[in-house]
Amino acid sequence: MTPDPATQADHFAGPLDAPVTLIEYADFECPFCVRAYPVIEALRQAFQGDLCFVYRHVPKEINRGFAEQAAEAAEFAAALGNFWPMHARLYTHSGQHDLETLVQFAGEIGLDQAGCRQALVERRFAKRVHDLAAAAVRSGIIGTPTLFVNSTRYEDRMELDLLRSAINRALDAARVAQRRVTNSSDTVG
Repeated sequence: MTPDPATQADHFAGPLDAPVTLIEYADFECPFCVRAYPVIEALRQAFQGDLCFVYRHVPKEINRGFAEQAAEAAEFAAALGNFWPMHARLYTHSGQHDLETLVQFAGEIGLDQAGCRQALVERRFAKRVHDLAAAAVRSGIIGTPTLFVNSTRYEDRMELDLLRSAINRALDAARVAQRRVTNSSDTVG
């Protein structure tokens, strides 16, 4: 199983052409995703410029209240250029994803609360969330969080040092590959 490559259509932070891409398939109401959030945020800060972080929705409604609605609120914010602030609110206030709280979050990040309420009530972003989740399932993603480091599935525990080591290994491999390309072009020219 390999993820689709990161594109401009994704929610991404960092350069798309970074030497390392970390893709997370997640659900705002998954307790394991909530625990992963501070680990990933620390890595985003530590590897600025060398890491592209991609977030993809896989909301699971079964036995968890407002997963799809939270993803739709994130998409509402994304449409207005504020995906990451909403992403942060949703993860730092887990379990608080009812309609009124989501509308409040929108206001806290400077978005129109009435517009957010209307978008959520009308389910304006439901198709996008559904399409993203369906694409993840077609790629073989069934659990959350599922992480990939440069298209290799990360199978270890969600601990800062372990994930940092995986990213460092990918970064080292990317640097070695870049040196090979540079050396081969030097000998050709």
